[in-house]
Amino acid sequence: MPDSLRHAILGAGGVGGLIAANLARSGSPVTLVVRRETIEGYPRQLRLESPFGSVEVEVATAVEVPPVDVLWLTTKATELESALTALKNPEKVGAIVPLLNGIDHIALLRSRYGAARVIPATIAVESERTAPGHIVHRSRFARLSVAASGQKLLAATLDALQKIGFDCRFVADEATLMWGKLVMLGPLALSTTAADRDVGGVQSDSDWRARLEASVREACAVALAEQASLDADAVVATVFKMPGQMRSSMQKDVEQGKVPELDAIAGPILRGAQRHGIQVPSTRFLVTRVEQRMTALSAGNMTA
Repeated sequence: MPDSLRHAILGAGGVGGLIAANLARSGSPVTLVVRRETIEGYPRQLRLESPFGSVEVEVATAVEVPPVDVLWLTTKATELESALTALKNPEKVGAIVPLLNGIDHIALLRSRYGAARVIPATIAVESERTAPGHIVHRSRFARLSVAASGQKLLAATLDALQKIGFDCRFVADEATLMWGKLVMLGPLALSTTAADRDVGGVQSDSDWRARLEASVREACAVALAEQASLDADAVVATVFKMPGQMRSSMQKDVEQGKVPELDAIAGPILRGAQRHGIQVPSTRFLVTRVEQRMTALSAGNMTA
């Protein structure tokens, strides 16, 4: 069945633009929700450069979320609260699918909009907005995982994205879904940012490689205590197969002087470790190094 759902994207960055462009390419009606101060000059066409095929597609733009079947939340975790002011009439939105980094946002959204309306999901991809309406997807790696509670609604949508090139799947267990991404994202984001290297640079240095593996195993220990079903050895193997040229969004944010998603990404691991009495020295080391880099870069900018 073709995807006949109406979609809105709240968060016009790399992930939101990637989802919007590919949904529009598949023939779905898409509205991109953008800030009021940018909508007047926002490009009429969304341009995507991707290994799946580069396209220019027309999408509607709006400053508020219109009545839709699916709202994809693709903001940074640090921008979620301000972005949600655009959701004036949540009762006119069929389902909310958040693709934020971290875990804590699921409980927040459910408490605000109802458990049934929120369908947990994760995406693992390297995609960025280089200019308004211009999205660059840098590798063929794009994994979209959605809670099985959304299968009836989103089966055709994920099938369309799968045909374009995404690796799509429905996951029955929500803890496994959410922690399954975080046990890879957290260590990779922290290590690349702390070392100021891409994934390959971390993997090729024996000390940083050891820290990366140790932090993956620490995150997996916390995930297992949180009732996720994960195999730490398999996660480590997957992490070390990641494309060497990949750079984390946290790394890019720190370099650009933006507030990184440090609490959203590392916070659940640190707080979970404290709850369950699990030692996570490598994770704490990496978090400290990231904070030191942030301080040093901030001091350098102030001096300049």
